[in-house]
Amino acid sequence: MAKKKERNYLEFVPHRNPALAWKADEDGVVTIDVEHRRIFDRIAQVAFGRPKVSHIKMEKFGSFIWQQIDGRASVYEIGQKVQEQFGKEAEPLYERLVQYFRVLQSNHYIVFKR
Repeated sequence: MAKKKERNYLEFVPHRNPALAWKADEDGVVTIDVEHRRIFDRIAQVAFGRPKVSHIKMEKFGSFIWQQIDGRASVYEIGQKVQEQFGKEAEPLYERLVQYFRVLQSNHYIVFKR
């Protein structure tokens, strides 16, 4: 029986979701604007006063990582930049980085390409 090939997230290249608007302030803190467009979102907006757009403000690590996503750099290469920028403060680097990218992917903020 053939062994299932393991996914090596370090080789994957993240791409930002082009439907998301974002900006970085003068301190480099990134805010992502997520528009709520589904039918259930519309109902919640009318019935419960939910906002049409959520503004997701990232912390310093997330902001730095988000700005490194250019559609060319792999997770490993982005990790190297994080290591240069934050040093020991980023440890355990790749475990945290892979988990962070999984969260971005599950929220549809990014997609991966090999």
